[in-house]
Amino acid sequence: MLIKNRFRFAHFVIAALLPLAAMAADYPTKPVTIVVGYSAGGGVDAMARIMADKLPALLGQPVVVENRPSVGAIVGTSYVSKAKPDGYTLIMGAPGPMIFNHAVYAKLPYTPQDFTPISFVSDSPLMLLVNANNPAKTVQDLVNQSKQNPDKSNYAASSASFQLITELFNKKTGAKFTHIPYKGANDSVMAVMSGDVSMALADAGPASVGLQSGRVKVLAVTSAKRMPDYPNVPTLAELGIDLKVSLWIGLLAPAGTPPEIVKQLQDSVAKVVAMPDVQKRMTTMSVIPMSNTSEEFAKVIASEIPLWKQLAADNNIKAN
Repeated sequence: MLIKNRFRFAHFVIAALLPLAAMAADYPTKPVTIVVGYSAGGGVDAMARIMADKLPALLGQPVVVENRPSVGAIVGTSYVSKAKPDGYTLIMGAPGPMIFNHAVYAKLPYTPQDFTPISFVSDSPLMLLVNANNPAKTVQDLVNQSKQNPDKSNYAASSASFQLITELFNKKTGAKFTHIPYKGANDSVMAVMSGDVSMALADAGPASVGLQSGRVKVLAVTSAKRMPDYPNVPTLAELGIDLKVSLWIGLLAPAGTPPEIVKQLQDSVAKVVAMPDVQKRMTTMSVIPMSNTSEEFAKVIASEIPLWKQLAADNNIKAN
């Protein structure tokens, strides 16, 4: 009886896997949907639409973008986590829903294990911005200012992501900047421009408005290497500050998606990112075109969640 039951169980498992194996062999045979957990027009949405524009020529099927915006991108992310793992429902993810939400929310309707990473699409380092009239010429000058006047030193952050990153900056440098919440990244940059806050860490897109107007200046960037558009701006690492952070954007699938489909999508994303016109489009948006493997992508998520969870706990940072 035991042998018979084991045979039945093995037969059941094989039967359950056969449809996915067959789908992987023929994939794709219908349109692919890329879900975006944010409104149309933002950076994540822009990357999804670039993929939707270029992937059909490689996959042989239409690719559509579906926006499911919500606070923290939780709705769209949860939706994809429960989707059938057949390669037809994907999500254009970002550190907010994939990493930082796990650090600041006590409970979420999805877990990191609900997804199979496919590939990065782009990367966006952050810039340390201060008002153009701020006498600080270096990061150390700015840190010293905060230590000398902690009651007058603050920073703008539009989400838990930026708050956590800036608190890590405080920890690494001994700076004494206090958090002031703002609704969006553009609002944070405007607060620096107007002198309402001492500093802000912002991605290059929103930062460019203040930089082009000459009302803010950048003291450093958080990338591993200097940004091509700002070759004279040092990285924090160059200054001896162990802080390398970027806001990547990448494509993920529901967990259990056949490896053959994941590999096909990964290869296709790499080809799109390497296209000269795509590189030009991304560069004009102040993001760095980038692709990687599913394994490399997974390591980024797995290594970063514990770091930010601990930092959130240490600073009592919680999502409202």
